[in-house]
Amino acid sequence: MNYSKIVHLSDGHSVWTRSEGDGPIKILLLHGGPGMTHEYLEPFSEFIKNKPIQIIYYDQLGSYYSDQPDDASLWNIPRFCEEVEEVRQAWGLEHFYLYGQSWGGLLAMEYATRYGQHLKALIDSNMVDNMKDYETYINKLRNAMAPEDVAFMKDKEAQNQIDDPHYEELVMKLYQSCICRLQPWPDAVSRSFDRTNDQVYVSLQGPTEFTITGSLKTWTIRDRLGEIAVPTLLLGGKYDSMNPEVIKTMATRLPHGQAHICPKGSHFSIWDDQADYFNAIETFLEKVEQTKP
Repeated sequence: MNYSKIVHLSDGHSVWTRSEGDGPIKILLLHGGPGMTHEYLEPFSEFIKNKPIQIIYYDQLGSYYSDQPDDASLWNIPRFCEEVEEVRQAWGLEHFYLYGQSWGGLLAMEYATRYGQHLKALIDSNMVDNMKDYETYINKLRNAMAPEDVAFMKDKEAQNQIDDPHYEELVMKLYQSCICRLQPWPDAVSRSFDRTNDQVYVSLQGPTEFTITGSLKTWTIRDRLGEIAVPTLLLGGKYDSMNPEVIKTMATRLPHGQAHICPKGSHFSIWDDQADYFNAIETFLEKVEQTKP
């Protein structure tokens, strides 16, 4: 049975959630951004068909389908973790799978260090364990572009003119190589980007991907990965904006971690290497389900 539910949070705000499918395997999905929407995760709806799986989509506070309060003080990791916990409680989830992609992966790892007793397993998609590593790697990818393009972009950033049309074209050119390699972008991906809440994104990340000035600037969970006791699948893509080598190394820091790098995938491997991506998830679910508690 598919149905939507508005979850009323203890702070007076509300978030939109939606259940699809049915079965003993329950997966709560955390989207990226920060401040994007659940929409680009829609391939999960097709993945769970004829499987004993219930998925729960949800738009985090500030995102398109949920309340969008104009209050920058709300956009921080501890509050988002408490929000995920309230969504878990509202759906009565216990011994469940938590999936997060990009920022959602960061949030999923942080949740696992706080409320890991409720989890059966964790799926961390396209996210590294240290924001400085990400900043370094995305700049390495950009520096591989034509020198005149890189110089133009840096000049516009220095002048705070990132709304320049040519600057935006060059960012999209880079994104088409490392964020989503399908041409044109799927409608669900475009919708998620178009509906991004800039206040949420800038508060946490900053105005651009290339110089992180938001509150995530110094974020790392590397020294706390050992606290995540549940089986964990780390997903990445060969062409990802997150360094796949770092994702592989993260698996060695987790007590029960394994990494899978999609050979044709980018940051949105869920779209541009879909068959391999979901095969890895299905294999992981089967492995965890076969393990005696």
